[in-house]
Parts: sequence; C-alpha cells; structure tokens
Amino acid sequence: MIRPDNPDHPQRVRPIDPQQRAQVLVATEAWIERAAELVALPLKPVPVLFDLGGATAGMFRARGEECWIRFNPWIFARHFEDSLQFTVPHEVAHYAVYCQRHRRRVRPHGPEWQRVMRGFGLPPEVTFKLDLDGVPVRRQRRHAYRCACREHAVTTVRHRRMCEGRARYLCRYCNAPLLPAA
Repeated sequence: MIRPDNPDHPQRVRPIDPQQRAQVLVATEAWIERAAELVALPLKPVPVLFDLGGATAGMFRARGEECWIRFNPWIFARHFEDSLQFTVPHEVAHYAVYCQRHRRRVRPHGPEWQRVMRGFGLPPEVTFKLDLDGVPVRRQRRHAYRCACREHAVTTVRHRRMCEGRARYLCRYCNAPLLPAA
C-alpha cells in the first residue's frame, strides 16, 4: 500500500511555491502591525521560516531575545486560504503576547492570547481540524511494554531512555514499572 507520506503517493501535496511564501510573509507583517496597535507596543518584524513538518501548521518559538515563526509549507499548500486566515494570526498572537508580557512565561493559549485573537476578530481556537490527506506526516514507531495490569505502546524516545538506563517509567494505573514485552 502506498501511503500519503510516501513520495510515490499520487496525491502527495507539494509545499507552497515562492509566490505563496511571499504572500504569507506579507500577511505575517500585516498581522504584526495590527497586533502592535492592539497591544500598544512596537513589534519588530520577526523571521518567518517554512521548515515545519508533521501535523502542525504553525509554531511561534522564542529563545531569550531571539524569536521566530515557523510554518508548515505542506499544510499551507493544502489549505492555503485557511492558513492565511487563521494560522498566521494565531502565531502572530503568540508573538504579541510574548512581547507584551516582557518575555515572562504565560500559558500558550491563555487569556492573554485569547484577548489578542478576539482583538483580531477571530475565534481563539487552539487546533485546526483540516484534512491532512497527502501531507507528509511522520509516524513515530511504538515499542511494546508491559506492566502488572496491561500492555503499553512506548515511543522510541522513551524506549531508548529505558534501554540506556536514563529513565524508568511507571504505569499510571497500577504504579508498576514498564518492562519490555517479550
């Protein structure tokens, strides 16, 4: 079976083209200007990257004084208008809250973020429910483990940590350690 995340899949989505990227950059700048008025702060333009993969449409990132916005070019290609209308302002709202709160940690979709989204005239919704058919989505492998009461499917990261002796995980139901299923 050929899956949508396989490059040979006939309906695989291609990432957005340079013209569409330019539209996203213009839209991002416009939303930043609007956010600056809303929070009454000067907001500098922020770098925009089109390097996000998987099932996430957008992401605001910050490290110290440096911050940037990442977008998924495949999801934008699949749902371009929806992404411009909702994903871009969603991430810009995170940037505005980050600057407004003087870089203090706040809940990502808390009242400050919701206030900015309502100021944009948009619903403060956290997740999108769009079809990802044809979008390359990486599926993480799971490893079989057991405890005293049931079987568990453990991610590769946790599996490696347990194999290397760096972590030990307990079942949340019976509190017994997870052991590899043989």
